[in-house]
Amino acid sequence: MQLSVHWVGCAALLSLLIVGEVWCACTEDNMQIEGGHYTLTKGLNASSMLVYHCPEGFYPYPSRRRVCLLTGTWSEMPRRSKPQTCRMVECPNPFVLMHGSVYPPQEKYFADNETTYECYSGYTLRGSARRVCLPNGKWSGSTPICSRDSGSDCADPGIPAGALRNGNSFGLDDKVKYSCTGNLFLVGSSVRVCLENGQWTGTEPACYYDYTYDTPLEVSEAFGSAIKGSLTTLEPTDDTQEGRKIRISKTGTLDIYIGVDISESIEEKYFNDARDTVAKLITKISSFPISPNYEVVFFSSEVFEVVNILDFLDGKVQLNVLKTKVESFKIGTGNTAGTDLNLVFMTFLERMALIKQRTGDDGFKEHRHVIILFTDGAYNMGGSPEPTVEKIKNMVYMDPNYKQKEPLRAEYLDIYIFAIGAQIFDDDLEPLTVGTGGNHYFRMKDIKKLQKTFDEIIDEDEVKGLCGLHKDYVTTEERENYPWAAQIVVQNEGRVMKCMGSLVTPMFILTAAHCFTFEDLPKHVTVDINDGQGRIKRVKNFFLHPKFNVSAKVNEGVKEFYDYDVALIQLTEFVKISTLVRPICIPCTQETSDALKLVGESTCAAQEQLLLKNMEKLTFLTRKGKWVDEKHVHAKLGDKRDECIQHALEAPGITAKKAEIPVTENFLCTGGRTPFRDHIACTGDSGGAVFKNYEHRTVQIGVVSWGSKNLCKGGGVVDSDENSRDFHINVFRVVPFLKSILGNDNQDDYAPLEFLKS
Repeated sequence: MQLSVHWVGCAALLSLLIVGEVWCACTEDNMQIEGGHYTLTKGLNASSMLVYHCPEGFYPYPSRRRVCLLTGTWSEMPRRSKPQTCRMVECPNPFVLMHGSVYPPQEKYFADNETTYECYSGYTLRGSARRVCLPNGKWSGSTPICSRDSGSDCADPGIPAGALRNGNSFGLDDKVKYSCTGNLFLVGSSVRVCLENGQWTGTEPACYYDYTYDTPLEVSEAFGSAIKGSLTTLEPTDDTQEGRKIRISKTGTLDIYIGVDISESIEEKYFNDARDTVAKLITKISSFPISPNYEVVFFSSEVFEVVNILDFLDGKVQLNVLKTKVESFKIGTGNTAGTDLNLVFMTFLERMALIKQRTGDDGFKEHRHVIILFTDGAYNMGGSPEPTVEKIKNMVYMDPNYKQKEPLRAEYLDIYIFAIGAQIFDDDLEPLTVGTGGNHYFRMKDIKKLQKTFDEIIDEDEVKGLCGLHKDYVTTEERENYPWAAQIVVQNEGRVMKCMGSLVTPMFILTAAHCFTFEDLPKHVTVDINDGQGRIKRVKNFFLHPKFNVSAKVNEGVKEFYDYDVALIQLTEFVKISTLVRPICIPCTQETSDALKLVGESTCAAQEQLLLKNMEKLTFLTRKGKWVDEKHVHAKLGDKRDECIQHALEAPGITAKKAEIPVTENFLCTGGRTPFRDHIACTGDSGGAVFKNYEHRTVQIGVVSWGSKNLCKGGGVVDSDENSRDFHINVFRVVPFLKSILGNDNQDDYAPLEFLKS
């Protein structure tokens, strides 16, 4: 048979491979896929990977990807009998239900097919009565189980779709074993044991096809519930029943080790998404009142260390430096040929050993270790990592018998695997996961969506009290960027006043006092803050600062005087705290000290020193369309303040000769074009929070009050001119008023805030 010209040319070069490192390029002949498309990781060069892509609800068949070999041919060349195409996603066989029926009976079930489940007489259905085959190859809902009261110690654990179960006794210490049929593989616990407390060990198994993946929502629920205990400061209920609660000191006893695969089997897209997601995870963890130590590496056949955890322990590395290093790491750094997954675990093991050597056994016991890996598991160097993982377990558990029973220190070690890439080696990866409290193994199709997933982790009950949490990137839900923002309308006998406000507790809104008149009553006030239970909130009461008196300095040449221009609105009901609605942090509270990570007995002065310097960049909001937009300003402080407040004398209604008469020490001054061009407040911005984002927590610094010029009406982002200035109440100066209401512990209507002593 005559060889093609391409093959003849390639064959002539093969003899040069050893001495000259010459190889052949592949071609794109017959590589197309019906109904989809493909991408190339390194063009048509040797070792390039061709990855097939299909629309949602379909998967590439018969191959997910091919590799360009040194011979100039593709691995797994398509055959005429099996051309490359996009097939419809199929879900595992649901006909595993015992003591019940499945409708409709079908040989195969594809995406969007529905099934219903009924139990035989005498049996009760647990789980979902109706399920839908989803585009990711999973059934919606939960496993249906037909059971009856048999007096067993544990409930029937059921059989997941596509699985076989060995074991039908559910008494104490009884075991059930699971396996999958056909070309499905098992994710979760293959063996589960009935415990004395009536629970089964491990996690419920599932049967996956090689195209099955976990959705961001599933990861949010599983990963979030598993890791949240590490990210919140919890105290045990007593010395003998700690349960799953972990004590984490504010000085940082949580050690987080992160590894990202950059070997040639990982597409650059997957790497970029994983790197950005790691940066997002670090950012979100920094929102919690703990300071973890980090070890971050990228790896292939060697390990590229971004930061050494010992440098964190020694205080040589700050969080902002770590994030910059992660975000700037490029996939072209170093040799990416080959993968040594064991070397990554060896690196982490060595770091743990050094920490133990430094702290001693007692000190090491206070360290909780979380390992997070992003990889496809295609290691071809260094051997299996499983023996190294066993050494890590032995070091952390400090229990030579941990294989025979659940270790007492099981909650001090978690290993999470995020499986990424065109081809995932599940059998090699899943045994490496370690930990209690939920699934630790996730197959990801679109890792980029994990950024939102990591945000959702912070919305558990344990952290609802944290103020100032927000999304620091644009989302489809604009409220998530400013979850504390409120819009206020005061309507009384034809007078309509629109103001902004900020949620400072689940029941109170902080705004400006001049939004109200003495004739206004709570029934005249409405607050627009959509918490999912209705946008418009009714008002129980409102409180103006007792020293606010707009006529106080008429005789001194100030027609309208706005000192102490603050008010609190009390709602009739608590708002529902979520990503959409959450309080902002306010000065001089313990919650704000936690947000600022001020260790020990902090003070109000320490917070002010940290947040307000000579030229502090601040932000406030303005009405724009259906929602709001940001305005950026600079507070002129110190020796820059005097020049700023002089412009108050140019305001209408002011004939005073000294700026200190209308502008007391209680005001912050912003505006102008020097040295920065500030935005200016508009009609309707009054009462809004002037805030600063500090390491992804928002702290309110001021309240928008009044300005020297009216350059705009009806909201919007407008630049200041050379002489226009705005004056905002400095919240640090009105803390006694806030404390008298928000910190009042002599009432039963709401939980008071904890204000600092000084």
